[in-house]
Amino acid sequence: MARIELKNIVKKYGDGFPAVNDVSLDIADGEFVILVGPSGCGKSTLLRMIVGLEDISEGDLLIDGKRVNDLAPRDRDLSMVFQNYALYPHLTVRENIAFPMTLAKGKLDRAQIDQRVQRAADMLELHEHLDRKPANLSGGQRQRVAMGRAIVRDAKAFLFDEPLSNLDAKLRGQMRTEIARMQRSLGTTTVYVTHDQTEAMTLGDRVAVLRKGVLQQVASPRELYEQPVNLFVAGFIGAPPMNFLPARVAGDRLQLPFCEVPAPAVVRDGGHEGKLLIAGVRPEHFDDAEVTDVPEGAVSFEAQVDVTEWLGNELYAYVPFEAAAETKEQLEQLDRELDGESLRSQLVVTLDAMSSIVGGDTARLWFHPRRMHVFDPSTGENLTRDEEQARKLAEQSEKLRRRSLERAQAQNEDRVSA
Repeated sequence: MARIELKNIVKKYGDGFPAVNDVSLDIADGEFVILVGPSGCGKSTLLRMIVGLEDISEGDLLIDGKRVNDLAPRDRDLSMVFQNYALYPHLTVRENIAFPMTLAKGKLDRAQIDQRVQRAADMLELHEHLDRKPANLSGGQRQRVAMGRAIVRDAKAFLFDEPLSNLDAKLRGQMRTEIARMQRSLGTTTVYVTHDQTEAMTLGDRVAVLRKGVLQQVASPRELYEQPVNLFVAGFIGAPPMNFLPARVAGDRLQLPFCEVPAPAVVRDGGHEGKLLIAGVRPEHFDDAEVTDVPEGAVSFEAQVDVTEWLGNELYAYVPFEAAAETKEQLEQLDRELDGESLRSQLVVTLDAMSSIVGGDTARLWFHPRRMHVFDPSTGENLTRDEEQARKLAEQSEKLRRRSLERAQAQNEDRVSA
């Protein structure tokens, strides 16, 4: 295991463009950290700098306290799993897994190599495939072979570069479980790049969100979801993404396209009278008043539904609205940065599958204002972020990480001794 420290890391190419700009990140021993963001945000470049495949223009990279900027990849003792598996087609699964050890001539004898291959095969359920060639394996099996090859090296850290992007949805779900189980069992420090936020939210102890090479927020998945620092993070985390609505401050009220809600204290007392802010409400925080009772403190409103999508376990309803000119351009730009393809301003709500709303209906919906975020449109800052609650979520996440790691390692030791 290893502690990896990134201190003010910068990557500039020949034209001076900063693909990664002043990123500082401290990855704890045994921690699973996700690098996430839209296409072109610099996440893969940052990973390649850690492993040594990209030069660092400025800043320091430390592994266990040792500066490694100038070390070759082979001298950093890191193991990388690529998107395209990078298996040798003429070698068997056994030979592919053993390949890194056979390269290190003299370090391990044949018995030790076989023992490590067997251990990896046990962990990844590859025993029956050890004598097969990669061409005869499924995509998921090939990815497990690539992971096995990383395991046997006993490297200080694992680095994953979008390893599941070539798999179908079902296999991605299965492989997420395998990767999580493997990382907990081995307790190896892991840095994982993905554009898939389901992977980010389910795998990571902490998630680092990047935007145009700049680190926006590093936090547990729960903190990112509940206490985002700005518009970008709020819009990136969550599926469907958070709804952003124009919100005019009028005394102690916020005027939204469909209703008025009480203004949060920070907005009332912050000198925002008459200003147009941006309110953010997640789709899953709405409910159908015909299916669930409206609780005390909630705000209900009627809206014309354009289209619905019934998915079996939930129902999506789309409600168009006219965006205010002052915020429209910024929200359209944000949508483009988030790789979105919105063609119109609309409210997306996720309702109970029992809802009978269909396109064309006038629905009565409700949500609780305390679950609403309010953003400054000029800076993107989340005005309603609760720093104390964010601190508690961070402490809780770290406590759960340590408990899970200790339990997995104890179970692994029991299996070894048995």
